[in-house]
Amino acid sequence: MSGINHLTILQMNDTHAYLDLHPEMFLEGKGEAHFRNVGGYARIASIFNKARAENLGGVLVLDNGDTFHGTYPAIATMGESLIPILNTMGIDGMTAHWEFAYGPNHFKKLSTLLDYPMLANNCYDEGSKQPVFPTHAVIERAGLKIGVIGIACHIVDKTMPPHFSTGINFTLGNEVLPSQIDKLRSVDKVDLIVVLSHLGFPIEVKIASEVKGIDVLLSAHTHNRLNKPVLINNTLIIQSGCHGSFIGRLDLEIENRQILKYQHKLIEVSEEIQPDPKVQALISNVLEPHKDMLQSKVGETKTALHRYAQLESTMDNLLLESLIEISNAQLAFSNGWRYGAPIPPGPITMNDLWNIIPTNPPVSTVELTGKELLEMLEENLERTFASNPYDQMGGYVKRCLGLRMFIKIENPAGTRIQQLFIDDQLVNPNCTYLAAFVTMQGVPQKYGTNRKNLNCHAIDALKQFIEKRGVISVDLNSTVQVV
Repeated sequence: MSGINHLTILQMNDTHAYLDLHPEMFLEGKGEAHFRNVGGYARIASIFNKARAENLGGVLVLDNGDTFHGTYPAIATMGESLIPILNTMGIDGMTAHWEFAYGPNHFKKLSTLLDYPMLANNCYDEGSKQPVFPTHAVIERAGLKIGVIGIACHIVDKTMPPHFSTGINFTLGNEVLPSQIDKLRSVDKVDLIVVLSHLGFPIEVKIASEVKGIDVLLSAHTHNRLNKPVLINNTLIIQSGCHGSFIGRLDLEIENRQILKYQHKLIEVSEEIQPDPKVQALISNVLEPHKDMLQSKVGETKTALHRYAQLESTMDNLLLESLIEISNAQLAFSNGWRYGAPIPPGPITMNDLWNIIPTNPPVSTVELTGKELLEMLEENLERTFASNPYDQMGGYVKRCLGLRMFIKIENPAGTRIQQLFIDDQLVNPNCTYLAAFVTMQGVPQKYGTNRKNLNCHAIDALKQFIEKRGVISVDLNSTVQVV
């Protein structure tokens, strides 16, 4: 390579199958939330097309995953409805996380239908010990050879339902990065190393601080809206929100394998962007069979429902209230999911309910002792706030209702809970409490006894709860307080 080469990298991450416009939450200077409609693959395609027109032959488009799962049209077809749309957008490679929800065999089938490679250097077949997917790709663009290394989300076989990872296991991928980078530099003679990761921002920052030779790290999983790159150990790190509400654009000037200059923009996928007509037609085709069901009104909300809070959220409190009502349990738990576009004050539709909990698991009950409650909650806090990012394996804090917990985030593992109350009484380690929950992430299998699946699924519980009231208002209860 000689002279200065101009490369544009476009990042799409954590879209969660949000095909078209949806509400997104924005914070004003005083911390007040407001909402506007954004997103959709047709508008994203227009952003990609504009970048290609501005930098002919010099655009690299990469997808960090959480793409095939998260909305009803995706779930109803086990991700297959997205294939024609994604194949039209000129994507160059991706890695994965929730894609494994359909099971590894189906996910491998999906990956073979894509026009671009699925990359993961940390996903291994238990029998052969070989990588399940290609670990990297060498892509020529803008007169450059670019080595792209994929790292899938490592928690799939650790905290998620067992069928997600049947026959495969995951590492962090960091242990093989140095040798991969060395080979790409010395054997493949690449000019630029890009790591396409779904590990989460804290872990990725730590990897960048420890592994030399990464030029650009595209971050995902934690849904950060980074308005400017983070520079760690000469590695540029960007992450671009979630639900396809934003696209990250990184423009690089490169000479002799060195980044001389860079410019970054976090692009809002605004409603004003003209959608690409071909992609919009494909989206309409996918949505049409489900339109009447998804647009049907369930009720109304006076309060905004969202998950953009780490300790407690209105969206999850609505879910938990519905679980308690249908089960007559004392407590309720669900996972600290990050996905789920916000629902502004106003109508609630079936589409909103499917966005809240697209897996639609059964509502279950379990009996937990006070001792088990304390152990389960301490484990969750450690997975969320571990001082070593490599030990972080959660989303947000487990969602809880019916209790009040006072914590010190900075304390070591097992000592964060200062006090835990149920019905204004300190939890008795020897007492047993009935809890409702959804998915094994709500109450992991190792905790509790007398597990029962009720004759009801999560969306049924939500629908019944809202329809009974007509208009709902959901409070924050200070369930988890930092002291």
